[in-house]
Amino acid sequence: MAKVKTAPILVQKYLKGLDYPATKQDLINYAKNNGADENVISMLQGLRTNKFNDPADVSKAMGEID
Repeated sequence: MAKVKTAPILVQKYLKGLDYPATKQDLINYAKNNGADENVISMLQGLRTNKFNDPADVSKAMGEID
């Protein structure tokens, strides 16, 4: 089964209001608390970076996922 690529703008919707810097686990927890679906959580879990200074860092890391 192919991985579903989630749009960065959708991920940012679930991260709105998050205080940065944040770790990958912070992103996952925050998104879960905001009702993110499994595709969003899976994408966040697949990020190779562990520390994010701002939403742009998250978007950049999402672009690096295979």
